[in-house]
Amino acid sequence: MSFDPTAVDTITVDSYGTLVDPHSVEATLEEHVDEIRPISTLWRSRSIMYTMVGNFVDDYQPFYEMNRDALRFALESHGVDLTSETIEEILSTYHDLDPFDDVRDGLETLTDAGYDVYVLSNGNPEMLESMVESADIEDVIADAISAHEIRTFKPDADIYRHAAARTGTPIESIAHVAGPTFDVRGAMHAGMQGVWINRDDGPWDPSATEPDLTVETFFDLTDELAG
Repeated sequence: MSFDPTAVDTITVDSYGTLVDPHSVEATLEEHVDEIRPISTLWRSRSIMYTMVGNFVDDYQPFYEMNRDALRFALESHGVDLTSETIEEILSTYHDLDPFDDVRDGLETLTDAGYDVYVLSNGNPEMLESMVESADIEDVIADAISAHEIRTFKPDADIYRHAAARTGTPIESIAHVAGPTFDVRGAMHAGMQGVWINRDDGPWDPSATEPDLTVETFFDLTDELAG
């Protein structure tokens, strides 16, 4: 399937790995651990795994709680024993992750072009409120939509359908932008157009249908929508 810019009325964007960089937790991790990148990577992958497993076994927790469990697992897997207070300090960095360079100005080009832009995230509302503030995008998004509203996580089709209902947009008229490939796949499966923002020139999942559109920045998406 190819991207159809004329069909797009509304844009939804993922948060972690799309607007803000989860690996910016490493600045705090390095104050307490030696194996920074392996712990950061395992923390992130375990957190995503917990959301997916939770969907299937009907064991919902807010994302912040799952993220805490994932951090504990990553630390214990590398033999790191930290106090609960230190773990909470590291976990709190999710309230102040670094935005990618193109985010603020790139989203502004989309809103200037007439598109309503919504954040669609696994993060619970408190996390999204701080993320939107720290990324300085309050005035360039229409709203933030949380998985907590329906207590299920991506890539469950229900969360994308919920976003369509919340935005008042037919699902086929939404383009969903995400860095994580599973999120793009979930959006496409639900009926949205899937836009993969591939800032690192990484590989697409070989077992999956190609995304409707691949871009490096939000500026590229604006150009594609302009035709």
